[in-house]
Amino acid sequence: MKVFVTGGAGYIGSVAVEQLVHAGHDVMVFDNLSLGHSLAVHPSAELVVGDLANIEAIREAMGRFKPEAIMHFAAKSLVGESMEDPFIYLGDNVSNALNLLKCVVEFEVPRFILSSTANLFDDPERMPIAEDERIIPGSPYGESKYIIERYLHWMSRIYPFFNYAALRYFNAAGASVERGEDHTPELHLIPLVLQVALGRREQIYMFGDDYDTPDGTCVRDYIHVIDLAQAHILALEAIENEDKIYNLGNGQGYSVKQVIETAREVTGHAIPADVKPRRAGDPATLIAASAKITSELKWDPKFPDLKSIITSAWAWHQANPNGYEN
Repeated sequence: MKVFVTGGAGYIGSVAVEQLVHAGHDVMVFDNLSLGHSLAVHPSAELVVGDLANIEAIREAMGRFKPEAIMHFAAKSLVGESMEDPFIYLGDNVSNALNLLKCVVEFEVPRFILSSTANLFDDPERMPIAEDERIIPGSPYGESKYIIERYLHWMSRIYPFFNYAALRYFNAAGASVERGEDHTPELHLIPLVLQVALGRREQIYMFGDDYDTPDGTCVRDYIHVIDLAQAHILALEAIENEDKIYNLGNGQGYSVKQVIETAREVTGHAIPADVKPRRAGDPATLIAASAKITSELKWDPKFPDLKSIITSAWAWHQANPNGYEN
């Protein structure tokens, strides 16, 4: 299948491209490289440096490639930033996706996979969070993804050729052998902890240790990036005649203290940690369910435990201490 991947030079997108290539698909990556790295793109995929804000650039790339499917990863995705500058999210994320969808209709691309977010669920009534949980976006970032999901819903109803899947998840983590997490600045817990082990920062901070959780620190979902990529591919193959919405999680949550302790075990480093005051808006526990995709698509995560996730990330960061600058 010919798959057009937006954001395919970023962390999750590049691993999805890698897995698509391994599965025998023909891939074109469309990325402006503002957050991604050209070296992260699998050499068998074609990289087009372009911006979704430029509909003519999308049209030219699609017209040449003639995709049979879209995987849409490209987006601003920082919850905190979206609370400070909402127009980047409610504006750019949404308007760029709309440009992409206009071209999808123009070229009658029948399959669309959206990398969505479990930030749709700011105040869940149940845990873990299932697909039928009420949607209350937790930030302008979450709202932007929900708006795109609604666009997809109406496109599917209006255009007979079109079907989509939306995959909602919290924290992608880990690495493949050749592709890992390299952000500037880095804001995600696992790579920050590993930077301490690498000597790139003195200590890690835990924001609050008095939550209503077993050890007082926040509990979060972590899903290995390869397992996440495989879920996207399974959804791609399953939506020929039916839309799909799936929440993705590892089935259990891990606390901040558990992440740090596991990283100490994996790396053999002390990893000093200190406590800072709580951050505004951090819920005590967020875990997404995955029973639906496991049942319907036989999704079978190969790296379901925290130790294997951190071990893979540590191997990549040791091999690439400066990220893709190496």
